[in-house]
Amino acid sequence: MEKRLYKTRYGNLIDGVCGGIAQYFNVDPTIIRLLWIAFCVAGGSGILAYFICAIVIPREPRN
Repeated sequence: MEKRLYKTRYGNLIDGVCGGIAQYFNVDPTIIRLLWIAFCVAGGSGILAYFICAIVIPREPRN
């Protein structure tokens, strides 16, 4: 089966972007969220990147 990047439907806080990235790389979503917060604090580019990812990354299909 092909590995695809999706936003998660369950266990998400805002839109499922961090949870989807964590599933893709097989890591804990908390680590991705903390890294994303660090990018937001360091210049604010993380906020723009999050909104772009929320628009571009598709929602996980229902099974």
